[in-house]
Amino acid sequence: MPGNFFDSPVLNSPYGYPDRHWELDENNQPTQRVVENRRSASFYTPIPKPRRRRRRGRGAAQGRFVMDEGEGLSTSEQEYDLAAHVDEIRQQVDAWRRLPNSRDWGVTPETARLLDYWRNHDFANYRPFFCQVEAVETIIWLTEVAPNLGPTGRRILDRIENSSSEANGDLLRWALKMATGAGKTTVMAMIIAWQTINAVRHPQSSRFTRGFLIVAPGITIKDRLRVLQPNDLDNYYTTRELVPNDMRPDLNRASIVITNYHAFKLRERIQVSAVGRRLAQGKTGQPLETLETDGQMIQRVMCDLMGIKNILVLNDEGHHCYREKQSRDDEGDLKGDELQEGKKNSEAARLWINGLESVKKKLGIPRVIDLSATPFFLRGSGYAEGTLFPWTVSDFSLMDAIECGIVKLPRVPVADNIPGEEMPMYRNLWEHIGGSMPRAGRRSAGNLDPRQLPVQLQTALEALYGHYKNVSDEWERAGISIPPCFIVVCNNTSTSKLVYDYISGFEIELENGLIDTVPGKFDLFENFDEHGNRLPIPRTLLIDSEQLESGDALHGNFREAAASEIEQFRREIIARTNNPKEAEKITDEQLLREVMNTVGKEGRLGEQVRCVVSVSMLTEGWDANTVTHVLGVRAFGTQLLCEQVVGRALRRQSYDLNNDDRFDTEYADVLGVPFDFTAAPVIVKPQRVKPTVEVKAVRPDRDHLEIVFPRVNGYRVEMPSQNVSADFTEDSVLVLTPELIGATETRNEGIIGEGIDLDLVHTNDLRRSELIYRLTERLVATKWHDSDDVPMANQFFALRGIVRRWLDECLECQGGTYPAQLLYQVLSDMACERITAAITRSHIAEHPVRALLDPYTPSGSTRFVNFRTSSENRWEPKQKCHINWVILDSDWEGEFCRIVEGHPKVRAYVKNHNIGLEVPYKLGSISKKYIPDFIVQLDDGHEDPLNLMVEIKGYRGEDAKVKKETMETYWVPGVNRLGQFGRWTFAELTDFYLMSEHFEELIQSLTGATISEE
Repeated sequence: MPGNFFDSPVLNSPYGYPDRHWELDENNQPTQRVVENRRSASFYTPIPKPRRRRRRGRGAAQGRFVMDEGEGLSTSEQEYDLAAHVDEIRQQVDAWRRLPNSRDWGVTPETARLLDYWRNHDFANYRPFFCQVEAVETIIWLTEVAPNLGPTGRRILDRIENSSSEANGDLLRWALKMATGAGKTTVMAMIIAWQTINAVRHPQSSRFTRGFLIVAPGITIKDRLRVLQPNDLDNYYTTRELVPNDMRPDLNRASIVITNYHAFKLRERIQVSAVGRRLAQGKTGQPLETLETDGQMIQRVMCDLMGIKNILVLNDEGHHCYREKQSRDDEGDLKGDELQEGKKNSEAARLWINGLESVKKKLGIPRVIDLSATPFFLRGSGYAEGTLFPWTVSDFSLMDAIECGIVKLPRVPVADNIPGEEMPMYRNLWEHIGGSMPRAGRRSAGNLDPRQLPVQLQTALEALYGHYKNVSDEWERAGISIPPCFIVVCNNTSTSKLVYDYISGFEIELENGLIDTVPGKFDLFENFDEHGNRLPIPRTLLIDSEQLESGDALHGNFREAAASEIEQFRREIIARTNNPKEAEKITDEQLLREVMNTVGKEGRLGEQVRCVVSVSMLTEGWDANTVTHVLGVRAFGTQLLCEQVVGRALRRQSYDLNNDDRFDTEYADVLGVPFDFTAAPVIVKPQRVKPTVEVKAVRPDRDHLEIVFPRVNGYRVEMPSQNVSADFTEDSVLVLTPELIGATETRNEGIIGEGIDLDLVHTNDLRRSELIYRLTERLVATKWHDSDDVPMANQFFALRGIVRRWLDECLECQGGTYPAQLLYQVLSDMACERITAAITRSHIAEHPVRALLDPYTPSGSTRFVNFRTSSENRWEPKQKCHINWVILDSDWEGEFCRIVEGHPKVRAYVKNHNIGLEVPYKLGSISKKYIPDFIVQLDDGHEDPLNLMVEIKGYRGEDAKVKKETMETYWVPGVNRLGQFGRWTFAELTDFYLMSEHFEELIQSLTGATISEE
């Protein structure tokens, strides 16, 4: 028995019965104990829980399956019954397998011969895994044995048929659940061999057929499945010795059609323009029928099967195929992105199953066999998402595959060095960056700068790349000529292009019309050399996998984005074949698909691809076995999506046995995918309808409390041209922390096996002189321009001294951060903003700030407030607010309202909620709007009141410093200089328990002070 849970994650041989497993507790976490029997069928995912669970609140619902809580919507009873049902079939197959005499097996002689061969033959290269043999055994048992078992067999078969008919009508389906990487293609080949040989030798039997329709979810899998054709050069029957030599001629009589479900879509038989269609309809107006009939579609897709009755259908990744449930109570109402995703899933599922039903009517389908690692209903099906297909008949889970060493072990963040968050930041990265990422594709998003990626995303890339580089070095030292692969899965074409350019480098057009190259962030992923020339073979690939899978032409904006890579691969084909015409025959889509399909394959186009940036989730069936690192840059609403993305990294790189006749453990490190352990169906509960109130100005009774304010668009500052100095304050300090830039120390672990730490130590090699130079260069380029908007290069040396001083006095690195992180453009721009503010403050007497007003609406007023809200957190003012309700964001604000309502120096106040007062500021180079919490008018002894902007602030992060500095350095001096909106000042209140005392002190200091109009 292994000494420790983490020392020996692989317990079983991939070729033998899995008779040991790691015990898990009620939360599906390891207990460190090995159980000496097989794991029961179970429908969960083997991923460790974070060491800190996320507190309830922001984003708590995303990525988490929940069970019903007495609402009457749960499918959990069905789930557990199904697990017991799968276990019963497994036990029946186990007992049948143990029968020593083949004459007792109850199968044909041909089937008995094949079973003995698969179990005991001395295979030269690829011996079938136990899980592959077991899957085929289950189908054989259900087909040949169960019908003769009397009541037991009939009960099991009836149970499957009834559960299938509820969701599939006349189609009888059996589902095989097999973990990604467990070899479903081999299982299909074995099923085809068993059926064909029996059909040839027992032509009168209705249990067997030599006609097969294999349906895939996309062209990638369709292309790969050609190995199921007996006449293919790489067919599995020969290369994997799946059939004894004397049976091989019978296999050649199989008729096999392999297609993707998109082919079931009825096509136009003739192309008719809209005008031509109207003319053809004539006066009768009868619609012109130009679509194929079902029969014509079948003739087009599977003409080779037209003479065969009762064909067998094999659905690869069959979870995409189902009939939608009419009653959608289990699923609830979908909105926004969920609704669009549900519609897309439903359209695909409907097209797939409608196609099969048409085939059944014309040719007959005795049964459909689904193969999938995740045979669950998808969003949009009408079922609770994550509900297992009730016609599932066998289960070889991801946990089983890990314990047999068949797949890589996924490692996910379980801890990091960000205090206060119970879920590690990189477990669900999108929760922290989603609001800053483009929501539209490239065509709608406009010009985007890759250097402006959120710092948390840049840090996640940096941390994961640091570990990738170590793995790459290890592979190189081991003599592995093919590099490991790093994949990034994005939400849309805008995000993918941004990440792709950031990683691999990009070209920009300068003002003089010349093209300059911006180098990629990571050396191993760069697509340009040190001179700015594109490498002949790119190291990083950009793919829109969803579109490639449909078989349609690439949309224009994506083809444009990938034009250079397509051309590079075309040149490579010319170099390899020495035949330019050969490259001209290949479409862009075929070329990119070939590159993607051959990532990590020696001697092929994708051999040296190190990084793949993908829209969608890459495709099921993408069989690259060199993927070691995965980063998710998108929302993941369910564990099903998480498992599918992580599945792209699970295929092993090596299948060599160690001295214990087991596989060594291989790992895949995953960030940004909120992969969790529990996988019960999602139950959506109806939301309680909340009453609303109207928020408006109380007129005319409180018109004397009206507050008028300026609407500022920006600021004009004339920078000094000589004797430059800076006045640094406490708000000039920039503290680099994991909260600001993202976790700098992340622990990645799997449910079993060795963990690793991701950090940024490798970035500490940057020389200080280079940092000062780069930061000064950025300061001049972005902030120091003359009246013609030309950078003032002559100020470089004067500013360099101020930059050096700022680094000495105002930069603090905490929690595993380093000064090198200032090279993130977002952070360097934050530094430049603080340095510029300090210089502006130092020279404000001779170079005053001027506020620039909105040219169309230069002022706003509380008199125009009118909106409705369902917020229950509100305060009702009595005498000093022009508005009838104050909508509160916190209890602190309620306490502040109580204080100002009773203070004698307060003339009027208003909560800055939907009144239109916004303060423009910059966080780095990103333009933002700041909404101070309150405006309070004070009686300070002058004829006109003093307008006090108040911010109620608890924790003061870097963003709060920038807001305060903007108010004190730009907004307040700029507005006061205008003179037309009275006198203004700004203050923060940061202590709830001392708020009353601090406000009193603030009033005393202000009512005795004179606010300069300059």
